Formats: sequence, structure tokens, C-alpha cells
Amino acid sequence: MDQRLSLITIGVNDLAAVRAFYEEKFEWTPVAANKDIVFFLMNGFLLGFFGKEDLAKDANVTDLAHGATPFTLAYNVASESEVDSLVASLESRGVRIVKRPEATFFGGYNAYVADVEENLWEIACNPFVELDHAGNVVTHKDISTLE
Repeated sequence: MDQRLSLITIGVNDLAAVRAFYEEKFEWTPVAANKDIVFFLMNGFLLGFFGKEDLAKDANVTDLAHGATPFTLAYNVASESEVDSLVASLESRGVRIVKRPEATFFGGYNAYVADVEENLWEIACNPFVELDHAGNVVTHKDISTLE
């Protein structure tokens, strides 16, 4: 099986509010949407938002976890100044800043923001992640020295 990620779908409580958040605050444009689901084309994969109850039904499970999701999404950039600039831009559009930009224990630099349903986004400059000119991850450098 190939190492591949094609689509991330997040179950949400209020699809209309989540869609409006990403369109207005992040200034993203959906590539496909209807009353039940919205997709944003990312760098090489799709990010989808789907109602939690519909997602549970689609997966044939009785319930999905309530409350904060146990993961973060990351938006990596090439420099600390890009982190600062992006966080400032998001804050000026009313995005809640969970953690202000600061140096990390592993030598990086990051901040956290939250969407309207408290899904966390890490905005980061990570010295172990190599990005190409389009912001795609090229490789992840050896982190064994961090143990």
C-alpha cells in the first residue's frame, strides 16, 4: 500500500458556521460544496468538513467523540517572521489565538489558532520539515537526537 493521504474529513457540529469561518477568516475558496459537505483543495489533498452525525452514519458508527478533537492541523512556513505575519493577519480577521508565537523546545517556532469549533491549527516554522517552493512537505529530517 502506498504512503498516501488524499482527504482529511472533520466532523463538525455546524457546517455552515465552519464553512463561513474558513471562507471569511482564512480567505479560502471551496472547490466543492453543498448543504451537507464542503471541500477545500490543499497542497496535494482535500480538507473536508461534514456534519458529525452524517459522518457517524456514513462510517456506520453510533457516535463520534464530543468536544475538542484529539489532533491538530498544521500550516508550516519557512521562517519565524512568516509565522508572526500569518498569526497577525488571522488575528486581525477575528481568529482566536490559542497560543502566541514563541520558540519551541525542539528549536522551532509556533503558535496555535482555533476555528469556530475549536479545531486547532498549529502555525509553525519547523527546522525538521523541509518545504518546497509551494509549501509542500519534501522531507522530514532526523529527529532521533530529540529523544
